[in-house]
Amino acid sequence: MTSNCYHCGDPVPQDYHHQIEILGELRDMCCPGCEAVAQTIVDSGLTSYYEYRTTPAEKADLVPQQLQSLLLYDHDEIQQEFVRENENFKEAALSLDGVSCAACAWLIEKQLTREDGVQNIRVNTTTHRALLTWDPEKTKLSHLLGVIHKLGYKAAPFEADAQEQQYHRTMKGYLYRLGIAGIATMQVMMLAVALYFEIFGDLDAEFKNYLRWVSLIFATPVLLYSALPFYLNAWRNLRARTLGMDVPVSIALLFAYVASLYATVAQKGEVFFESISMFTFFLLLGRFLEMRARRQAAAASANLLKLVPTMATLEDGSQVAAKTLKVGDVVTVLPGESLPADGEIIRGSTAIDESMLTGEPMPVPRSAGDLVYAGTINGDGNVTLRVTQDRQNSLISNIIRLQDEAQSTKPKVAEIADIVARYFVGIILIIAAGTWLFWHQHKPEDALWITLAVLVATCPCALSLATPTALTCATSRLGRMGMLLRRGHVLETLCNVNQLVIDKTGTLTEGNVRLVETRLFSSNLTEQEVLTTAAELERFANHPIARAFVGHRLEVPQFSDVENIIGSGLKGSDQGREWRIGKAEFVLERVAAEHQPAAEQLEQYQVWLSRDDICIAAFKLDDPIREDSPELIQQFQAAGINVTMLTGDNSANAAKVAKALGVDHLVAGASPEGKLDYLHSLDRHQVALMVGDGVNDAPVLAGAHLSVAMGGGTDVAKSSADMVLLGDQLSRILRARALALKTRKIIRENLAWALGYNVVILPLAVAGLVAPYIAVAGMSASSIIVVSNSLRLLKENG
Repeated sequence: MTSNCYHCGDPVPQDYHHQIEILGELRDMCCPGCEAVAQTIVDSGLTSYYEYRTTPAEKADLVPQQLQSLLLYDHDEIQQEFVRENENFKEAALSLDGVSCAACAWLIEKQLTREDGVQNIRVNTTTHRALLTWDPEKTKLSHLLGVIHKLGYKAAPFEADAQEQQYHRTMKGYLYRLGIAGIATMQVMMLAVALYFEIFGDLDAEFKNYLRWVSLIFATPVLLYSALPFYLNAWRNLRARTLGMDVPVSIALLFAYVASLYATVAQKGEVFFESISMFTFFLLLGRFLEMRARRQAAAASANLLKLVPTMATLEDGSQVAAKTLKVGDVVTVLPGESLPADGEIIRGSTAIDESMLTGEPMPVPRSAGDLVYAGTINGDGNVTLRVTQDRQNSLISNIIRLQDEAQSTKPKVAEIADIVARYFVGIILIIAAGTWLFWHQHKPEDALWITLAVLVATCPCALSLATPTALTCATSRLGRMGMLLRRGHVLETLCNVNQLVIDKTGTLTEGNVRLVETRLFSSNLTEQEVLTTAAELERFANHPIARAFVGHRLEVPQFSDVENIIGSGLKGSDQGREWRIGKAEFVLERVAAEHQPAAEQLEQYQVWLSRDDICIAAFKLDDPIREDSPELIQQFQAAGINVTMLTGDNSANAAKVAKALGVDHLVAGASPEGKLDYLHSLDRHQVALMVGDGVNDAPVLAGAHLSVAMGGGTDVAKSSADMVLLGDQLSRILRARALALKTRKIIRENLAWALGYNVVILPLAVAGLVAPYIAVAGMSASSIIVVSNSLRLLKENG
């Protein structure tokens, strides 16, 4: 009986008997090509492709194994797990292996930007991740990954667990190299003491040469194995015609080894085997400690994905992989379990621990109709929820993606530092060549080691690390505080803010709007009928005011065609009659002058209802001021920042709130266009921070120098803002500004240290006052100091 190939579906030839274990069973393959691709899929941890594919794969050709591995990432079923579609483009977060400095990031960005179809590529050297946006109509992901591979780096879709495994493999490799370099350094240093100080008395020339040969034997594995990462990075840079940090390091090591090898064979001149071994050991130690520190900075956002459980329980009790859940699936969550997906509770009530999102330790009550998020922890109740977002579009995935985007967007100071570092390497090489020429003429025996000291001591590693490590730490800290960054300029701009412009409803106030009075102007309708009509119109709005009428809605909607006039109100038709609800000027514009309410009534009531040309009713609402609003206003004013309350509410309540909070300026009754016009009217020296939550705030949020959307606000507002405040606690804006100021201070400290160290060490090294091993220790210490200083941003009181 002829079986079919599990991979492509073609019949398996009778004389071909090859099988691969997939999903716990041995599966038949029809040819070496399908066998190679299937094995690659299994080895790459992508076996779920077979479980959820809709059609058999195309028959595989025999191509190199590495290329086959990359071609897998072009399958739509596989891309569903890590690719996000955005209009006509696709976006993916990639893990990068082999990136060691800003020059590596610049090289990858430069090469990929040249590729047709690449919309954007940003590399973060701290997290070793890249955010790639491309046009699938013009290029394939496998081709772009292949370009990165040809540069000498490895790239794959970012997965927290996979990147952690890669990190541990890299660290283990560094430990092996470090161990060999350390052992060799100890042995060679003992021999060097005997050679330089002749502590055993006068040594015979044969014995001296013997000690040199022994030193050569110990130093060779260090040069060929332990120092290999430096050569690989240097070769990548040179092949791409750019200069990275490891170019001078590699030149120093190779020159010292070749000179020492010649001196040993020719039995004349000086040897530097102890410098080579110690140089490599200190460099590797510095890189090892630096990687651990950078890992600590990068781990915060990546670890969020680990909070999402791997399995989910469907309504019928069966279990499936959480990452395969689709919109509309219904899952049950038991007490103490983490939620497997973003969804809406359809049955049950509980308290949800949302501290991983908002930073608030107290569980939040949630019941039927409430939205809950993947990774949060269910409290003491059984709940059933309907999935509203797949894994790629979940809140956690969006947080990680936006943090990566913010961290990868380089502020001006970082771009300048990268450019200076690249040119600085070229200057170092020129100075080193000049140093060697000078000392070769005046003191030839010292020329080589002085040149080595110059090459090593002035390597601008610390300069390249000064800004990105601080920004990564600050972004991670903001995430823990419940502040989600969407733009890379936030920390830079937040330091320069001198004007706070803030919305009222749902921002300075709780947004928990309550209906306190209904005033009828028509005797044809009862109060309940009026409330029902108002609730049915407000059904089509997403604003805190609309929630005040929710309890009066009908089971079947009364209106089918309602138009939302942003910033004014809503209008809809029922049985040929036009109903309006919203601001007085919008609702009453068709009402005859003799039937217009009195001026004091217009100020007393915030929401009005009309039918055709008749005023039907008015509603008085109450919205409590947030507990931390007064502190926010006072702290900004204390910092010399002018505060304006910008609201669409033109009732007496707006003036009441403004007076209670003591804001400097009140702009009431502003339409969305009016809010934007106010922002444009500000003096050009004023840097405005806008805080809002509603659809009517979207234009001004997008147009402000810096903007914050409330986490409980509308999706439109959140997508227009530079930051999203999760948890709705205004005090976090103050903490974010304090952190931004501290970040700026630490970046300045880092740059001052990095530049100051190079300015001081360079003339000393050129003058021959710095030994090579001192130069290595100084360069490594400089990088570690910069990274350690940045890590202070991760501490609550650091």
